Amino acid sequence: MSGRLDGRCAVVTGGAQGIGHAIATRLKADGATVTLWDMDAALLDEAVAGFGDGVQGAVVDVTDPEMVADAAAALTADGGQIDILVNNAGIAGPNAPLWDYPIDEWRRVLDIDLNGVFHCCRAVAPVMRAQNYGRIVNIASIAGKEGNPNASAYSAAKAGVIALTKSLGKELADTGVRVNCVTPAAARTRIFDQMKQEFIDYMLSKIPMGRFVDVAEIAALVAWLSSEECAFSTAAVFDISGGRATY
Repeated sequence: MSGRLDGRCAVVTGGAQGIGHAIATRLKADGATVTLWDMDAALLDEAVAGFGDGVQGAVVDVTDPEMVADAAAALTADGGQIDILVNNAGIAGPNAPLWDYPIDEWRRVLDIDLNGVFHCCRAVAPVMRAQNYGRIVNIASIAGKEGNPNASAYSAAKAGVIALTKSLGKELADTGVRVNCVTPAAARTRIFDQMKQEFIDYMLSKIPMGRFVDVAEIAALVAWLSSEECAFSTAAVFDISGGRATY
């Protein structure tokens, strides 16, 4: 539905590639002005150049609360606004049983996938409360509901994102701000480069539709959750798992 986000300003974290790039593409097509927050400067420059007008970028490490706060302040200076926040930045981490999971990697996955969402919500929620309007969409995972074996850090982080979404959504329910998350099955993006083939095959075997989700399908759901049409759903979890989800 082109034009339903006209005049809206969106931030997409991890927006230089993969799911984030697809979401930014859809939000721009629906009329939003989009800012990509990504820590890969070269990839960010390439993505912004490819989008052209209506999309800008800022190098932001979501694990750094001060950098996140500064980036949010830069967007809201001189009367600017943030109407939409899509927390997409994340990593898969290694595949290993919990007792062999590297402690440093556990901390890194939790820091990016969960703490990063907290930092961004903490910086942007006051902006949305002040303008009494906003849409926050957190990209969780079906792993956060079911727990994937040999991916304990990723599963735990995404479960945390689901719970964070529910808490923040309830805290803002009496305002014009809506907070929801999506729980996709796996999409074939560069995140697969971090995974063993047997783990990729395992994830595919769990999807009744027999295929991975397309990033454009995730983006379409996020676009609706980012719009004014999503008025009575908050603190909710939206599955896009090809039939894998059982609750």
